[in-house]
Amino acid sequence: MSTLNFISLFFILFLTFQTPPVLSWKKDEFRNCNQTPFCKRARSRQPAFSSLTAHQVTISDGDLTARLIPKNQTDGQIKPLILSLSIYQDGIARLKIDEDPTLNPPKKRFEVPDVVLPEFESKKLYLQRLSKESIDGDVGPSSVVYLFDSYEAVVRHDPFEVYVRRKGGNSRVLSLNSHGLFDFEQLRVKDEDEDWGERFKGHTDTRPYGPQSISFDVSFYDSDFVYGIPEHATSFALKPTRGPNVEESEPYRLFNLDVFEYIHDSPFGLYGSIPFMLSHGKSGQTSGFFWLNAAEMQIDVLGEGWNAESGILLRSKQKTIDTFWMSEAGIVDTFFFVGPSPKDVVRQYISVTGKPVMPQLFATAYHQCRWNYRDEEDVEQVDSNFDEHDIPYDVLWLDIDHTDGKRYFTWDRVLFPNPEEMQRKLAAKGRHMVTIVDPHIKRDDSYWLHKEATQKGYYVKDATEKDYDGWCWPGSSSYLDMVNPEIRSWWGDKFSYENYAGSTPSLYIWNDMNEPSVFNGPEVTMPRDALHLGSVEHRELHNAYGYYFHMATSDGLVKREHGKDRPFVLSRAFFAGSQRYGAVWTGDNTADWDQLRVSVPMILTLGLTGMTFSGADVGGFFGNPDTELLVRWYQLGAYYPFFRAHAHHDTKRREPWLFGERNTELIRAAIHVRYTLLPYFYTLFREANSTGIPVVRPLWMEFPSDETTFKNDEAFMVGNALLVQGIYTERAKHASVYLPGKESWYDMRTGTAVKGGVTHKLEVSEEYIPAFQRAGTIIPRRDRFRRSSTQMVNDPFTLVVALNSSQAAEGELYVDDGKSFEFLNGAFIHRRFSFSNGQLTSVNVVPTAGKSQFSSDCIIERIILLGYSGGLKGAMIQPANQKTEIERAPLRLQGGHSPAVVTIRKPGVRIADDWTIKFL
Repeated sequence: MSTLNFISLFFILFLTFQTPPVLSWKKDEFRNCNQTPFCKRARSRQPAFSSLTAHQVTISDGDLTARLIPKNQTDGQIKPLILSLSIYQDGIARLKIDEDPTLNPPKKRFEVPDVVLPEFESKKLYLQRLSKESIDGDVGPSSVVYLFDSYEAVVRHDPFEVYVRRKGGNSRVLSLNSHGLFDFEQLRVKDEDEDWGERFKGHTDTRPYGPQSISFDVSFYDSDFVYGIPEHATSFALKPTRGPNVEESEPYRLFNLDVFEYIHDSPFGLYGSIPFMLSHGKSGQTSGFFWLNAAEMQIDVLGEGWNAESGILLRSKQKTIDTFWMSEAGIVDTFFFVGPSPKDVVRQYISVTGKPVMPQLFATAYHQCRWNYRDEEDVEQVDSNFDEHDIPYDVLWLDIDHTDGKRYFTWDRVLFPNPEEMQRKLAAKGRHMVTIVDPHIKRDDSYWLHKEATQKGYYVKDATEKDYDGWCWPGSSSYLDMVNPEIRSWWGDKFSYENYAGSTPSLYIWNDMNEPSVFNGPEVTMPRDALHLGSVEHRELHNAYGYYFHMATSDGLVKREHGKDRPFVLSRAFFAGSQRYGAVWTGDNTADWDQLRVSVPMILTLGLTGMTFSGADVGGFFGNPDTELLVRWYQLGAYYPFFRAHAHHDTKRREPWLFGERNTELIRAAIHVRYTLLPYFYTLFREANSTGIPVVRPLWMEFPSDETTFKNDEAFMVGNALLVQGIYTERAKHASVYLPGKESWYDMRTGTAVKGGVTHKLEVSEEYIPAFQRAGTIIPRRDRFRRSSTQMVNDPFTLVVALNSSQAAEGELYVDDGKSFEFLNGAFIHRRFSFSNGQLTSVNVVPTAGKSQFSSDCIIERIILLGYSGGLKGAMIQPANQKTEIERAPLRLQGGHSPAVVTIRKPGVRIADDWTIKFL
């Protein structure tokens, strides 16, 4: 064959393998429950299937331990299982069930490493005793141990069940196996005549250890809705998937996949998986359940009456939501969180998996991305056009085509001959660059990274123990075994300036395709029988692969700066604990109104499960949005925690100035909203970093007893002070906005007070989406517009004080150097502002922290009072003993006409100081 013909054939084959990620979603490419044997088997089981009973229940090394033995062998149980129940501070119970290692199973089942914080184990409460209790009707006793304050954990012996209850009765919170659906398929040695292989779309999974799935029911009491278990493009309150009057549905799938142009309102699993579910109900109380398991999982939410014919007599008359959890492999390693408030549950989960990262300031601003900015000239033109049109931005992104033939850590030296100079030009304006680094390594013997990884044996192996070879953007590719800490450390070294030639301190990283995506693999991913460190099968850790890759990249950027500066890494795949390493986004969405709409419940769900630094591609990745949709997306996206516009290379260019002067003005105004609110967002990111409470949160997190909020996922709270309502339809003239609580809300644009506890039908304009400040809050702003957030660091602040019916309000401001880890050593300013009894005070939030290593001369240049009923005689500033005037001035300094509101101009007080302003 001639060289030309060979190249032509290779090119055709290459395009064939690369086609899937740019076509619309094909349902037939992915398995459903009936095509997934472990899911089909589990769903076929009926209540009371399990005959397990608990034996030898005792206290050992501070844990409650037991052996689980079946009454009969009809449920497939062969050997006893080992149970341990551990109790931790702050209302957390951990239940583990595994095979007995003394009975010589064929191999050790996989337990997910490096997710649970090492310091969590220090919070263990060592149990000293258990009490036995007879529950009416039971054959044997139940064992009861202390859990937390007014809570107890109970192990029911026969039939086996674990539940958490409140003391002084049998009021339950959470339970496992109340319906007897527990099943644990044990590892076996294959007989010669057995065929354990599973086949799908021409791929065969050898399954050398046979079926090894686990399934059980979990019940949430005093609950009306359940939430969580991302990632799905569906409603925030999870809809039932089985039961009477429930439309036939797939379970909620948790299996990280490269799903392009995904559809909305579907339980199909997307790019990430966090097996953490929360419940909430009319009682205002919340509980949570987390299963630490990285294998494929399927979860049913069971509709009311699903078990009506089971004949099981349930002990509790409480309102209950039942769920059914199924996993292909792993062990039972579950956590019960008692709450009782929504924020308590989030804090409890974060204490196990880690606090969200504290981002650099620039990362909380606006990002401009496209697949791909063509070359250095294109980058320079885009950058200068932002300045020409007076639109701030902080980060410009480069996709895969900036590399030399899809070899990561390289540059196409024809298109990007001077990458360092290009980055320095951006940095001179306070801007940054992000480049993409994916997990697939081009199999090219001349590529230094592939050569080194091959020599060291660092690739994932196939079932025959050869380096796994799959297809992705570079063509033939191999994948690093990131579960291995040694390989993660080696990978981290590749981000040094020496190894990543052309990189500078203003360059950060984007991890895409890390589910992992394999174009010619089963379901566009890695075969389940591929092998990792210690002969662990890929099926056992699949959902955590992207997590380990994200971790290694983030640690690499920390290494690059010798531990001084915070990293920024965006990842598409994620797992429990990913919040410690950076941001995520909702993947390859589409430019349509339904996708704009579903972005809100997706981001709310991510925030509730730890991943608060998240966003959706503004404008939609695929397709060409009309100008109205694009403008509405910018208006909504300005409130996403992660605010980035992105587009596919087949779409028309859509930088903000390409849609006519009027639309440029509207998009500029939306981006300005974000930059004005950056002090508030940064303060909220610090709250998330300290407590896990998400930046963007559901209404019911702030109003837990307000039933109207429980299913509302068209509106959301930004912190505790802002309520935002998106516009999700074309040519909308009105919007229905529910404002919870008894206090008023203030329109962000006009300062007008609007009654709380009511649904309002509001006129809407093309200029904005409805947004309201909650009475009783204080929001810090910066009103001067610069080219980037970095150029705003010395600008003065505005405080917007929204008074409640008691003429009181409070809020916070957090400031640090916006870049380094020095805030962990006390180098920050954290102020609490309080208005009451006619005076506004500023005090240090952490008075015991000692002298701060961070100082600022920034001042408050304006104080705006909304709902102020006092006189306008002036104010006295203490301790300066200085009198200042009160006047009516514009609510907004820029952006056209603005109503006049009560304002103190130039009080001149420093953000770092204690002060009081008394209104005369």
